[in-house]
Amino acid sequence: MKYPTFVQDYLENSARLYPNKEALIAGKERLTYSTINQYSDQLALFLLGIGITRNDRVIIYMDNSSKTVISVYGILKAAGVFVVINSQVRASKLSYIIKDSGASVIITHLSKSNVIEKAFNDITNQIKIIWVGSKLSIPKSLLSSSFSWDDIFNNINIQEYSAYKRSNESDRIKAGCIDLDLAALIYTSGSTGEPKGVMSTHINIISAAQSIIQYIENIEDDIILNTLPLSFDYGLYQVIMAFIFGGTVVLEKSFIFITDIIKLIQKEQITGFPIVPTIIAMLLKIKNLKKYDFSSLRYITNTGAALPEEHIKKIRNELPHVRIYSMFGLTECKRVCYLPPDEIDRRPGSVGKAMPNCEVFIVDENEQEVKPGEVGELVVRGSNVMKGYWNSPDLTAKYFRPGLNFSENLLFTGDYFKKDAEGYLYFLGRKDDMIKSRGERLSAKEIENVIYQIEGIVEVAVIGVADEILGQAIKAYIVQDSDFKIAQKDVLKYCSQHLESFAIPKYVEFVDKIPKTPHGKIDKLTLNKNY
Repeated sequence: MKYPTFVQDYLENSARLYPNKEALIAGKERLTYSTINQYSDQLALFLLGIGITRNDRVIIYMDNSSKTVISVYGILKAAGVFVVINSQVRASKLSYIIKDSGASVIITHLSKSNVIEKAFNDITNQIKIIWVGSKLSIPKSLLSSSFSWDDIFNNINIQEYSAYKRSNESDRIKAGCIDLDLAALIYTSGSTGEPKGVMSTHINIISAAQSIIQYIENIEDDIILNTLPLSFDYGLYQVIMAFIFGGTVVLEKSFIFITDIIKLIQKEQITGFPIVPTIIAMLLKIKNLKKYDFSSLRYITNTGAALPEEHIKKIRNELPHVRIYSMFGLTECKRVCYLPPDEIDRRPGSVGKAMPNCEVFIVDENEQEVKPGEVGELVVRGSNVMKGYWNSPDLTAKYFRPGLNFSENLLFTGDYFKKDAEGYLYFLGRKDDMIKSRGERLSAKEIENVIYQIEGIVEVAVIGVADEILGQAIKAYIVQDSDFKIAQKDVLKYCSQHLESFAIPKYVEFVDKIPKTPHGKIDKLTLNKNY
């Protein structure tokens, strides 16, 4: 048996060990490991046949589905780099990511054809599109560069691509890469307002996943319920980790209908449930939660934003047998630390200590480690630290700096932390201007840029404010020109047309002026204090 080197190797290993085991449950589909392995092989062969070569980027622009998962592994088997984009992304952002990533292929659903057409308006190079859905609905303007997902799997001639097969391993595809090559670009909002692509190599992903599996103590019998988008690294890694340890993933498109999620936990005998604070808040709003059967549930994990201490106490009371892992991470290194469940009652405000195979430091402005109780910037060291930002050498140099050993980078996170005398970490806030709402990392600058497009807007400041359900709700302070009369509904309507649903402000307040620092910059700290 080949020792796993690449992310896709673990799927192949699990397909050998558990060929008939259900690996993925998505709606009415129940796919075994052997089925996913075969389908991803077929997609890889097709991608190679249409010209995909090592390190080429392929965008996946779909909702959570079995086809999204198959696409991830098919791209990897073709030695490509997968780029999963949130299905709610608007045309302007999609266009930016297409151009920035240099993607040559997009896999998407026909329901996204209008967005795709708009995104292609200012793209000059030809991009191949693989459409999921009835090929009769493929837009005529994009027909020449289009392929049908169904045709790939119904009509592909495996022998036609035999040149890409290894002679000594008939079930493996010869594409060629090493573990230092990129596996994924994970786009996350940037403080400049433009998305930035975090470069993740095979070794980055495998290292992070194995460390998380180790401290959660995952086993092959685990059944993970994933309601988080696969464009979100927290959601994506649920699949990657399960395929490493041979577990099962129950994949849902969202967690909006929380009672349906509870029923699914009971029906599928879920053992692991990754959540964001919004989900816990929704669960706690259900009266008499104990009337539901959560006996199969072994653990809950949380990251993306800190769980309110009051919510931790309540969920511990409702589900005392469930182990709760409070964690902290960033896309730039996937995960940093976790609080052992046995410690959560003693120090609910902590996010724990560094995870296995990872080191952390808290440093001052001179990059000197601070003493316990002192505030500083969190710095991360480990194989989980990604390679930087795609096409952004200056930004990469700002956050990824030379480490302790040759060719090693440390990640300067831009997050304020402190630690106690026993070494437990406490997150205090972000240095950059980011908002965490519904588990999504949002750029205030990006939202401000959209609002500024409304005629009559003089000044905008967007902040995140505490919200029991959302974690942070988005609030926009607006100064308008006296010659215009803009209503709150006008702002919200415009935002709904130009932003994803999770980026639309919950609150809009018109003010005469916005506070400034002595240097003339908008003082968001004062805005937060005044809220």
